[in-house]
Amino acid sequence: MSPNQLKRRLLTYCQRRLVELPNTDIEKLEAYLCQLIDERRSPPRRGTALDWRSIALESGIGSDRLAVFRVSITPPLEAIARAATTWTPIERAKSPRPRLTSGTDQSLLAMTHVPLNASRPASARPMGHKFSNALDTLMRSNGDDSATLLDALTRRGVRIEQSTLISWRNGSKAPRAAESFSALREIEQHYNAAEGALVALLPHPGRAAIGLRIEGVSAAEMRRLAWHLPNDFSTRSKPEQDEILDWVRTVIITGATDYRRYQAAASRQRFGFRFIEMASVNDVAGQERVRRSDLRAPARLQAEMSELFAFKTATLTKRGFRRNGVWGPDTADQKIEHLGLMFGAMAADEAGPIRGLGADKEGLSLGLLIFPAVWDWYLSWRSNKRGFFTSWETEMLGVAIGLSRRETGWIRQCPSLASAIEPISGVVTRDDIEAAGNDWDAACDAFHDYAVSRARELQRITRVHRDPFEPIMCVLEAESPVGEYSKIADEILRRVPDERLYPRAAAEAVRSFLLIRLGLHLGLRQKNLRQLRVRRRGERSSTERELADARCGELRWSDRSQGWEVFIPSVAFKNAHSSFFSGKPFRLVLPDLAGLYDQLEAYIDRHRVVLLGATPDPGTFFVKTTKLKSKSGAYNQCTFYEAWRLTIQRYGIYNPYTDRGAIEGLLPHGPHNVRDILATHILKKTGSYEQASYAIQDTPATVADHYGRFLPQDKAALAAQILNEVWAA
Repeated sequence: MSPNQLKRRLLTYCQRRLVELPNTDIEKLEAYLCQLIDERRSPPRRGTALDWRSIALESGIGSDRLAVFRVSITPPLEAIARAATTWTPIERAKSPRPRLTSGTDQSLLAMTHVPLNASRPASARPMGHKFSNALDTLMRSNGDDSATLLDALTRRGVRIEQSTLISWRNGSKAPRAAESFSALREIEQHYNAAEGALVALLPHPGRAAIGLRIEGVSAAEMRRLAWHLPNDFSTRSKPEQDEILDWVRTVIITGATDYRRYQAAASRQRFGFRFIEMASVNDVAGQERVRRSDLRAPARLQAEMSELFAFKTATLTKRGFRRNGVWGPDTADQKIEHLGLMFGAMAADEAGPIRGLGADKEGLSLGLLIFPAVWDWYLSWRSNKRGFFTSWETEMLGVAIGLSRRETGWIRQCPSLASAIEPISGVVTRDDIEAAGNDWDAACDAFHDYAVSRARELQRITRVHRDPFEPIMCVLEAESPVGEYSKIADEILRRVPDERLYPRAAAEAVRSFLLIRLGLHLGLRQKNLRQLRVRRRGERSSTERELADARCGELRWSDRSQGWEVFIPSVAFKNAHSSFFSGKPFRLVLPDLAGLYDQLEAYIDRHRVVLLGATPDPGTFFVKTTKLKSKSGAYNQCTFYEAWRLTIQRYGIYNPYTDRGAIEGLLPHGPHNVRDILATHILKKTGSYEQASYAIQDTPATVADHYGRFLPQDKAALAAQILNEVWAA
């Protein structure tokens, strides 16, 4: 039987007998059978049996599905094996093969749309992509098949399996390992193609190479570094490798600012107590981690903190208590965390790296907060640790002032705390405790006066511990800060992988794109952006009352405006009572510019489902990439910050060694910096603090104090534009 006759019979067999296989698998199998026949070779074997692992690799069909349908797939493979014994090898052309010159690189890009194996029946063509089509076109144009190309690469000293070349050519696999990229460079040279011509066509252009090994680098750190290392890292000289590693660690991983270095060092010395209430009410896993933590607060302090938490967050005050002000969930978590740091420092060993107070952990109580000596020690400890005072100490004193205030302070209304206080050597004596217990109101009055006076003193000498503009300084100094920052979104779109082959990676890239775009369009705080809900087009929109009760906003389709709108009730904002809102909700129709709606609808319809997997949908627009054991797909404050920071590390910071990234000089940062960019952009264009405040839903005074970087030269440049018109006339 001739090869062509066998091919026709096997294709008929596949169409009639393998109807239970998915259509994509049938196409891959047909393509694989035709390829075996074209190359006059037998299917791979292990001993006397078929090597199903190699067959899965070469055909691109999952090994699990091959195992299910092995009985039906075996006959055509055995038929090829029997026929291969009677075939004679294909005669190789003895004349030199035609070579593509570097002048044909543009045609290489144009040929990426040529169908794979055009001579095959349409049903036998596998799902190709730009890279596989280009490689197939190059090989066909030069009269090569996988065997002849393998011979050429072997002569060049490249070690690669023939099955790898087959999988690259039929589109079932793409280069991923560092050795594969080395082989790819040799293929480019073999065909006289420009360096990187094939690499640029990979279906996952931004994917990190695997297989890199660096002495002294752990596997965990390697996972963080791999994305930012060039594919030829292993072949570079040791001094160059050290230079690249130092740059990536300093600029991308940690961020090259003094504050980031201080924060990285401080985070290695954990000492703050953790309370169950610090975990979100819906974060059951987080609460369980707190229960198992070595830094879990002692039982008595935990019980007192639970009472304080309930007092400050309850809808209605407990009978017999009076209250002034309520903590929201985020504020409550923050205040409890700060108190946990204070008590953790008090319990830390005096001789240890924290140089704490050495107090008995079980003897700590919130009642200690009314003793000025405790605060004198803590303020001094904070100053020695950081080197100066910051607004953090003033805010902590503000919390204590509220807790000791007449009539509404929680500590003042809990004189029973006096019985739980135990002496601390050199700070609080037994006499101090007895005096406070005998007249609790007088002790609270004395502390209140002390705290108010001390807070005023600190306000005069506090220093800014970090420059919030430093990570984005290169953006703020640009003529158009928003235009400069939007380059990150463009860079993401350039590197979105093929969704057919890498659905999860494509979904993550689109999510990163929408993080940047929605951040620039809306100017929201992290909380409002993170908690934004979503409704599909055609679904019923939530009412303002429903969103107000949930204290979050919603992205939904507006039939009236024929566009996607963001609607957020004013109560969902941190500054709900500011003059910007005046009790009215926030509503903004997103513009359909630069492909925003296409990506938005693709994310809502397809990508969110991929990211969530089997995890229940939390209803928020942005969702995490979940795993099998994930209990929630919703972001919290920390994970959302890390998602934004990871986006900046991968797509924002220009890496000269990989030629990836959009902005040179950018440093890692979180979502809050987008508000700085929006405010500064409008100030540079208009000089109006009021208009800048409109972009970030705040007041002109807040913009002037915290967000806008409006320097004298920027003001002079605006004035010069008007004055120069006189001279131009």
